[in-house]
Amino acid sequence: MTRKCIALLSGGLDSMLAIRIMQEQGIEVEALNFKTVFTCCQDQSALMARELGVQLTVLSQEDDYLDLVRDPRFGYGKGANPCVDCRIYMFEKARLYLDQQDADFMVSGEVVGQRPMSQKRRDLEVISHHSGNNELLLRPLSAKLLPPTKPETEGWVDRDQLYGFFGRSRKGLIQLAQRLGLKEIPTPSTGCSLTEPRFSRKVFDLIQIESAPKRWDFEILKTGRHFRFDEKTKVVVGRDESENDQLEYAHRMPEATSSAIVRPENFVGPSALVVGPLTESVQHYAAGLVRRYSKVETDLEPIAELITADGTQRIAAESNQQAEAALTIAQ
Repeated sequence: MTRKCIALLSGGLDSMLAIRIMQEQGIEVEALNFKTVFTCCQDQSALMARELGVQLTVLSQEDDYLDLVRDPRFGYGKGANPCVDCRIYMFEKARLYLDQQDADFMVSGEVVGQRPMSQKRRDLEVISHHSGNNELLLRPLSAKLLPPTKPETEGWVDRDQLYGFFGRSRKGLIQLAQRLGLKEIPTPSTGCSLTEPRFSRKVFDLIQIESAPKRWDFEILKTGRHFRFDEKTKVVVGRDESENDQLEYAHRMPEATSSAIVRPENFVGPSALVVGPLTESVQHYAAGLVRRYSKVETDLEPIAELITADGTQRIAAESNQQAEAALTIAQ
């Protein structure tokens, strides 16, 4: 009887190796990738799934994922990354998918000691336990360092053909990839913007100021320079034409919490998105930021358009002391 497993595929080398090890033992593999607001490797995972010859299913986060970003049970890493809680969440969803597909067990490419936040031996135990997958979660790359799982004790996989990798060195993993015939060896990548210091500052600013931020609020963190005006209002300034378009599109979304778009009328410069109450002071602050980051001088009085739900009006876009002294939450 051919056994079937669900394998989490990030698109990185470790998850590719975990899948190939299962294939070498004649296990049918279906790959699963999770897409969140903060991940960026879906294209790579699709390419790697094609090389491995496995079917790939991509699951998107639900809003409950944002709850664990706001208040993770097991804390953050060096950034705003709730890695242990995130892994638990993913394996819970993977278990539901496993049952739907009538698969026997699941596989992950985690390596003991490779990542300080989520791959210490204790962390792996916590993740397996709290996701409800103590017996069914196999980690082929470090299996010999961990207690045997049901796939091993039941003889579905041969434990002797699994591995005991430990730590952060990739040398042994690359050698194994070459031995197993993998042609593409991806470069290391976190794949998660929550680990990045600058992006983390935006996240912490949001969750400290907003009691219940929505998905839109998290999505907008990925675009532009963010300036905090006061505890209720911030201004997001586009860094290029593409980001200007993204900000204007975000403002038109039904769930948007922004109150206005400010953009140059008679000079070349960025668009600015106002998130929060639109007072007169905020208008001049946002217009000043638009002028501050403009690249082309004009002999005319610089004018900006202020676009709200009530219509469009023209305001002076002169540099002001607040705009000149503005400190970004993060560039």
